[in-house]
Amino acid sequence: MKIKTIIHNTIIFSGEGRIHGYVAIDSDGFIAEVGQGDVPQELASDTDDCIDAAGAWLLPGVIDEHVHFRDPGLTHKADIASESLAAAAGGVTSVMDMPNTRPATVSLEAWRQKTEIARKSSAVNYAAWIGATADNFNELAGADYSKIPGVKIFAGTSTGNMAVGGDELFRKIFTEIPALKAVHSEDDAIIARNAREACSRYGGESLVPVEEHPQIRSRQACLECTRHLVELQHATDTRLQVMHISTADELDYFTSGPADSKRLTAETCVQYLWWSDSDYTALGAKIKCNPAIKSAADREALRQAVRNGVIDVIATDHAPHLPQDKVGGALTAASGIPLIQFSLPMMLELCHAGVFDVETVVEKMCHAPARIFGIDRRGFINKGMHADLTLVSDGTGEPYTVTANDVISKCGWTPLEGTKLHHRVLSTWVNGSLVWDGKQAFLTGKAQALEFKTDNL
Repeated sequence: MKIKTIIHNTIIFSGEGRIHGYVAIDSDGFIAEVGQGDVPQELASDTDDCIDAAGAWLLPGVIDEHVHFRDPGLTHKADIASESLAAAAGGVTSVMDMPNTRPATVSLEAWRQKTEIARKSSAVNYAAWIGATADNFNELAGADYSKIPGVKIFAGTSTGNMAVGGDELFRKIFTEIPALKAVHSEDDAIIARNAREACSRYGGESLVPVEEHPQIRSRQACLECTRHLVELQHATDTRLQVMHISTADELDYFTSGPADSKRLTAETCVQYLWWSDSDYTALGAKIKCNPAIKSAADREALRQAVRNGVIDVIATDHAPHLPQDKVGGALTAASGIPLIQFSLPMMLELCHAGVFDVETVVEKMCHAPARIFGIDRRGFINKGMHADLTLVSDGTGEPYTVTANDVISKCGWTPLEGTKLHHRVLSTWVNGSLVWDGKQAFLTGKAQALEFKTDNL
């Protein structure tokens, strides 16, 4: 076995505590050895590339199971090539792309076409969700869920032709499709009523300020939809994940414990742990997303739910728009935030502030996605795993300020501009190949399609 790369003098977050040691990567892109202390001389002498990490932290590559890379059909905003490079710069080594592209990924042929684009252009490992519609049950039934992470359902919220309504169809999908179901949970009727009332108060759609966004896409809209979906999950015992939870109220429907032991899991996103509704004044539509970012009390409840195991996984819902799309108010500016390049540094900044410990961040962004989705040999730093790794600074140096020039996403902007962060992503490897060196991201051709275990569906 030829050792290609050794990363040594590093603090390794393996899932079994922190160790000061080294990781050896073989020529096939797998972790060949994880050791404590100094590298054995016989190992170092026969290695092509021996990297002294100077005490930096070595983490498993982040697995972001909730991204919108806009490819195909919306590639003026973003594409798989550009956003996967941004992912690599952010320490993200695997992504799962959502189906609301053009055309929507609601057929097996559309799924194959998107996967082929990713095969040719992604810098990081990839998978594509298939979306449910009112009339594509046969497509869902014919899908291979060892290659597809699951079925995305927009419950009550219309995204193109992807609204799924009616308990009969929900029950049919829940009981007959052997896949994890991921749900965008907001009640469309409540949102529509709130929007009408806001238009009436302010004198027209274009006059409703962005600060009204969390009142229009309200906690009630989230709570009522989530309550109903959880009742259906309990009745059918399907594997269900409620995505991007934004309210304290919804947390009552979930339980703590190991993510891989649950049939019902909860995801939140970095933005709900970082900002609150008080930030709309300064950032406006830059932080407008669906569901809306809500109160500081909601943010604190979500943080506590991360700490106590009620929230199982943290993703980004990375959703780039061009700057001109983000101009306007609550009912006119586009919803979505580009975050994938900065999500890990943001979460580590919360560790720096004492909100979380690093092990919790690694659990929610690396280990738990691998466990929940049954991702083959990824998400951990152990012998025999794919060498998906990211090296980050330990946060003891001077903070740096995020600028627009740092942004790799095609949209060219970030709501983090001007923010000081203590942790940098220094290097990222995908299947043992360097894809980010701290200054530049690379397309190596080594990215792979993710594979999923299906024995617990």
